[in-house]
Amino acid sequence: MGEREPQEVPNINAPEAATFPVLQGKVAVVTGAAMGMGKATALVFSKAGASVVLADINETLGQKAADEINQGGGKAYFVKTDVSNSDSVRDLVAETVAKFGKLDVAVNNAAMIPDKTPTAEFDEEYFDRVIAVNLKGPALCMKWELQQLLKQGYGGSIINIASINAFKPQYNMPAYTASKHAVVGLTKTAALEYGDKGIRVNTIAPGAILTEMSAASLQSIGTTHEAFSDLSYLKRWAAPHEVAQGSLWLASDAASYVTGITLPVCGGYSTR
Repeated sequence: MGEREPQEVPNINAPEAATFPVLQGKVAVVTGAAMGMGKATALVFSKAGASVVLADINETLGQKAADEINQGGGKAYFVKTDVSNSDSVRDLVAETVAKFGKLDVAVNNAAMIPDKTPTAEFDEEYFDRVIAVNLKGPALCMKWELQQLLKQGYGGSIINIASINAFKPQYNMPAYTASKHAVVGLTKTAALEYGDKGIRVNTIAPGAILTEMSAASLQSIGTTHEAFSDLSYLKRWAAPHEVAQGSLWLASDAASYVTGITLPVCGGYSTR
């Protein structure tokens, strides 16, 4: 799908929350982990005691992120992965088990930046790429993750990353919005099918989160993050680690009776 390039991201004054060892002894996979929300999630999960497998199409930045965790005393391993390719995702799960012996948690975060054309003029090639990564990607990830969790026989937690676009559409993003709506339905279906096996499947719906991907998206449509500050009741964008804390809760035993939900992390924008 092509490697994402990092964009300059303004600093956000959002202190990181204290992280407790709620994932001690767990093994987690995070896709799209080379930067942004994926990297922040991998870092937070590591601080919470998990061994983390970082998956991304960008080998250079993905390996760098894994090295950062290992150098900080955590346990991390990078696997180059194209989430739109079934064999690649199958190999990701197999390498995770080969490296750490099991799989307990998965955060399916990898995504393309939004399209930028109205529905009557959408770019068909880019539409296909967005659907392949943003929708087929989580579906393939769940396919292979679920098979491993079922084989192990003691449950687990899967978190799919959607978007506030899943129920608050924006102009000129038909492919992105459709893919994120569908991720919510995909999550509910899996939660229904595998709840009796102890497997919890939930969705996080981030709002205005300042990452390299959102910076690139704003650049592509010719605007700035300041112009979108009113999207949140807090009058600011979120830092990636604030979304990661939502995923951490859903991954932990603190959310043991929570499945099939979509948790907005959007500073109140979903209620407007």
